[in-house]
Amino acid sequence: MKSYHLSDHLKFILPSLAGIFLFMIPVPSGDGMTIPVSVLAGWAQDLLANHLSLIMMIIIIITALASIIAKIAGKEVLAKTPFFQNLFYTNGFWLTTRILAAVFAVMVYFQLGPEAVHGPNTGQLLLDSLLHVLFAVFLFAGVFLPLLTNFGLLELFGAFMTKIMRPLFKLPGRSSIDALASWIGDGTIGVLLTSKQYEGGFYTKREAAVIGTTFSVVSITFSLVVLAEVGLSHLFVPFYLTIVAAGFVAAIIMPRIPPLSKKADTYVNGEKTSANAEEAPANTSIVKFGYEKALDRAKQETSVYKFFKEGGQNILDMWMGVAPIVMAFGLIALIIAEYTPFFQWLGAPFVPLLKLMQIPFAEEASQTILIGFADMFLPAIIGSGIEAEITRFIIAALSVTQLIYMSEVGGLLLGSKIPVNLFDLIVIFLLRTIITLPIITLIAHIIF
Repeated sequence: MKSYHLSDHLKFILPSLAGIFLFMIPVPSGDGMTIPVSVLAGWAQDLLANHLSLIMMIIIIITALASIIAKIAGKEVLAKTPFFQNLFYTNGFWLTTRILAAVFAVMVYFQLGPEAVHGPNTGQLLLDSLLHVLFAVFLFAGVFLPLLTNFGLLELFGAFMTKIMRPLFKLPGRSSIDALASWIGDGTIGVLLTSKQYEGGFYTKREAAVIGTTFSVVSITFSLVVLAEVGLSHLFVPFYLTIVAAGFVAAIIMPRIPPLSKKADTYVNGEKTSANAEEAPANTSIVKFGYEKALDRAKQETSVYKFFKEGGQNILDMWMGVAPIVMAFGLIALIIAEYTPFFQWLGAPFVPLLKLMQIPFAEEASQTILIGFADMFLPAIIGSGIEAEITRFIIAALSVTQLIYMSEVGGLLLGSKIPVNLFDLIVIFLLRTIITLPIITLIAHIIF
């Protein structure tokens, strides 16, 4: 029988309750109900409103310069600081993306070059609007994320969900931790967790592919950004419940159909899957087992400095890892969307389907259906001008449940050890679109 002190219980309970409050409890705000992290982000945006475009341009430029220096100096130079090594030392494709983002940011901020780059519906929309939101949301989400991930909350939920994950999703119980880390934290965290678990021999190839593409879901904080972009922040609770419902159905179906069902059930070392059940020991209740796991995790946190250091790293990772990619991919896609009929052509086959589902402004909505593969924010940006609230709601929810967007989760998956390729991601993106669109539309018709 393990013995714990009162301080051990408090170390688990108090930070976890604080994390739940900040990320999960709806509170009233000027625009309706939202979560406390969003309230803090809005306050920061108001405070720094006149400076955020300059700040984001500087962050993007620093990221590009540091990445160039790291590439020239070599990976070993940053070996003593693995965080900065992973942040700045990248392959040629992502280095080019960061340099392009810096060039774009300068052109937009100083109004240089063609209007297609710095116009109000392209560059200014990103640098003077979306990146302001990203700055503020990432600032507070990054600092407080360890409250959810480091003090035992995921371990507690993981134990409870052991007997749910295997029959429903054909996954081991420990994968619930990855799913929860993504759902309440960030999809990138889910991908990184899954990749490490796969490399460590805890997941088979099939399990890693399923978790990485099905449970590395868009976080609450990202969902807030998308919802704010389409002007529906007051509908956060029904919006997120819609995402959960559609995502749940997709998570049941996707592991049972190709390409995910065809992945080998072998571990990274080539061994076949074992049937070791992740269950509480005999004569031990799930509640007791999970609670002890949570206490053991919380006991590992012994430093306030480490907590804030990890929070600071989260912020830098989001600012420097995500913002340049959004700037580069986002601007190119917006220019294509604004000045060419490319996405109209891609979306045209969906128009009859959208009309059949009685979605207003079906032609305009169809342009957003597939653009989310480039970046999750683009459907919301392009659809934000559509007059019908129900259509904006459907566009925003679909963009979140599609999950595979190349500017972040898709790029991370391809760069990780998780066994998926670009063709897999394209097929999974299309399948998730087909599965989740009818569910979202049905719920939207009920809400509106």
